[in-house]
Order: sequence, then C-alpha cells, then structure tokens
Amino acid sequence: MTGRIAAVAAAELKIALRNRWILTATFMMTAFGLVLALAGSAPAGTVGADRLTVTVASLATLSVYLVPLIALLLSYDAIAGEVERGTLPLLLTYPVSRRDVLAGKLVAQLTVVALAVLIGFGITAAAVWAAGGASLSGLRDLTRLYASAVLLGGTFLAAGFCLSALTRQSAAAASLAIAIWIVAVVLFDVALLGAVVVDDGGLFTTQIFPWLLVAGPTDAFRLFNLSGLSVELETGGLGGSAVSLGVPGWAPLVSMALWPCVLVLFAAFIFRRCEA
Repeated sequence: MTGRIAAVAAAELKIALRNRWILTATFMMTAFGLVLALAGSAPAGTVGADRLTVTVASLATLSVYLVPLIALLLSYDAIAGEVERGTLPLLLTYPVSRRDVLAGKLVAQLTVVALAVLIGFGITAAAVWAAGGASLSGLRDLTRLYASAVLLGGTFLAAGFCLSALTRQSAAAASLAIAIWIVAVVLFDVALLGAVVVDDGGLFTTQIFPWLLVAGPTDAFRLFNLSGLSVELETGGLGGSAVSLGVPGWAPLVSMALWPCVLVLFAAFIFRRCEA
C-alpha cells in the first residue's frame, strides 16, 4: 500500500512541478514574508522582543490568510478535475484503491505546502538573521509556527478534497473553495465580533465565545502561535479576548489536530461513493 501511495504522490508532484504550483506557492510565501520582515511591522505593545519573534507574530497573521488559500487552490480540483477530464476511471484501472489515490494526492499536495512554507519562512528568517535581529528563542517560535502552518495547510487541503468530491466539477469546486476561504478566514471572525458586540459582556461573551473561537481552525492556529511566543506580545482582537477569558492552553492544539483528521475521513467517505 505504501508503494502505491508513493507512486500516486510522485505523479502528483510531477504535475505540480509542471504547472509551477511549487514555484507559485513558494514565491507567495517568500514575497509576503520578506515584506513583513523588512518593514519591521510589530503588534502594538511589544515588550523586549527580538526582531525575529516580532516577525513570527506577523508571519502567523499572514499564514492565517495565505496558507489556507494556497491549500484550497491546490486541492479544489483534485477529484473534480479527474472526473471532468475523464481520467479517474483510467486511474482506477490500475492496482490502486480510492484510498491510495486520495492518500497519494494528499501527501503530494501537503509536500507542496510544506516546501513553500519552509522556503518562505527560511528566507525570511535568514534576512532577519542577517540584519542582526534573530535569537534562539525566535528560532524556536519560528519552528513552532512552521509545524502548525503545515497542519493548517493539511486542514484546508482536506477541505478542498471534500468539496472536490462533492461537486465533481472544477468550476463549481473553485467557487466553493473561494467561498470556504472567505467564510473560514474572514466572515467567521466578523460574525463572532458582531455577536460579542451585541451580547455586551453577557453569557455568550464569557462562556460560549472563547470555545467557538478555538473551534475555528484559523483562530486556533493564531491562538496557538501567539500564546506560545517566547516573549509576551499584546494579542489584541478576538485572539486576545479568548486568552483573557481563560481558554486552556491545550485547546487550540487539539482543535488544529482534529480538523484535518475529521476532514480527511469525510473526504474518504465521499470519494468512496463518488462514481468514476
């Protein structure tokens, strides 16, 4: 089984190279990361932080927007594209199961995301280090950020596989991918903020809101990284509100780990019932 998954993954990586997905994703991560590093942007209220740690905080915010977008653009036609081009029946004539196909595609696309994030963050860290603004604690923060960014990418890759298996048409899958990105990254926080304003310090704000925030994959990612920085930074906004309301430190990590597992299982369930 491992060999079949590796074969599918190798084929998918060749397609990604041919379509310049690796180059495009890497360029996006590197360009935005360097802009943040060279601009020296920092959250208000930074206390005793080296420049790399401040950059990590900025990269965490950048990753919330960019990593899910890259993952969804990679995965939205993983199955729908095969069905639309008529290549899925041919693929399934080989001695591979649907589970092997799904796992191989996921491994390949997760490798693309991991490489893009690694190169982007690595070049950014090197630039900060060359400017004399890095420390070992900052490198630990960056390593933590990298691992969680890959996990976040896995979540949205799995989400892309789900909608790709459901729609079976690339155009519809692309529209849904953008919709998912807008809802998960933008509208979810806006809705929570609106509810907090309306509640005005009531039961929702104190008891329900923190757990709804942790339940979202992007907000869990942000909380996990900002709360784990080696120095204390002001994490204003929704993230800071959740921390101040006593969200347990383990909750964001559990949320980030559960999302990709659940979505991959759901994608496998849908794909198993998808007609070639």
